[in-house]
Amino acid sequence: MKIYGIPNCDTVKKARAWLNEHGIEAEFHDYKKQGVPLDVLKKAAKQLGWEALINKKGPTWRKQPDEVKDAVISEKAAFEFLAVTSSAIKRPLLDVNGSYHLGFSPDEYAAIFNK
Repeated sequence: MKIYGIPNCDTVKKARAWLNEHGIEAEFHDYKKQGVPLDVLKKAAKQLGWEALINKKGPTWRKQPDEVKDAVISEKAAFEFLAVTSSAIKRPLLDVNGSYHLGFSPDEYAAIFNK
């Protein structure tokens, strides 16, 4: 199992703390230090849709010029954008044996892990 994100993100911190509190080990992949694994994002997009991967509520997306936002109209364009703008990826991305989950809520994690 692996959790993807950036360490200073509050939502990632909450998700990692929840996993730790419930004795669930997950390898952490830091987008800032280890880069964006496009192969993983592509697998997640097949399950969740590429649009879900972009955090349109976050400041990184909102600060983008309109021409950049307007250009992200396809999966290919989204991956090109996210490859260089990792902080625009919705976080965390949790990979549980090839089943992908975006964001964090205690109830969702409890359902995933039967806790």
